Amino acid sequence: MFFNSILAVVTRSLFILISLIGVARVVLVKDNRLYWFLTILYLPLVAEMILTLRRRSGIDYKWFSPAILLFLISIVPSLWILELHHQENKATDSRCDKLNSTALSSLFRLWSNDSEEFKLPLPSLCANDWILALHQALLILLIVGKWLLPAAAEVTRDQLSQLLLIFVGTAADILEFTSESLSDIKDSSPAMVYIILAVWSWSMLQFPLHLSVLPAPSEDLSEPASSRFSHIRTEVWSTVEALFIQDGPFLVVRLTVMIYFNVIHQMLIFFAIKNFLVVILNIYRLSVLFYVKSP
Repeated sequence: MFFNSILAVVTRSLFILISLIGVARVVLVKDNRLYWFLTILYLPLVAEMILTLRRRSGIDYKWFSPAILLFLISIVPSLWILELHHQENKATDSRCDKLNSTALSSLFRLWSNDSEEFKLPLPSLCANDWILALHQALLILLIVGKWLLPAAAEVTRDQLSQLLLIFVGTAADILEFTSESLSDIKDSSPAMVYIILAVWSWSMLQFPLHLSVLPAPSEDLSEPASSRFSHIRTEVWSTVEALFIQDGPFLVVRLTVMIYFNVIHQMLIFFAIKNFLVVILNIYRLSVLFYVKSP
């Protein structure tokens, strides 16, 4: 119990730390201290932590993680502000230091013979590098955080490992979608930027919703149809989740970029075809599941 409580506190502390870095970056970029009020969004996460520690000894739920949802609520607004600011100020943001090997080597220097020559390159890094780093930290922490959060007793280690592997693949797809789609919007198109960010925010709901935690399959064909459906119900929901929360919206956005903005390149075509295949396969999977369910 004590170990579970420690893990619950450490995980939520990491959530708050990453969110705080995002808010600090917003304050610096916008040059407005009023954006520190974004830290108010941490209060629900702190309240959830206290309630979970008191009522469940820090143990998370099986199908839903309030901590991950509240973490997203605390950091997504900061990323929206940074992305929109970057899209509006691409000309000035281009005059910056790229995150290259020289900058990285400076980051890992602990001391210098001449302290006056030592300069941490973080403030002058490109806005796009900052935003990408926050996106990467967010997705990595979602995976690690789910691993660290004390799992419900109903979730086996096999199910947790399966969920974490799904999280890794989902995170990679989401990161590629946001970075590539926003970079493809060359001209000033605020509406399309809002759509991409909205689809990105919608896709992030996959992390607090653990619909992919599949129960052990049953091979007893003598069971009634209603009982057999209860075994495939979770798989149906997880398939619908992939169809309507990720690959379906991603395909629509990529087709819009290709058709409306006339942006066509090799990687965009590849990922559009990949999304299309996943959509078709999910529809086929649903038809198979319902066919098996029918008596």
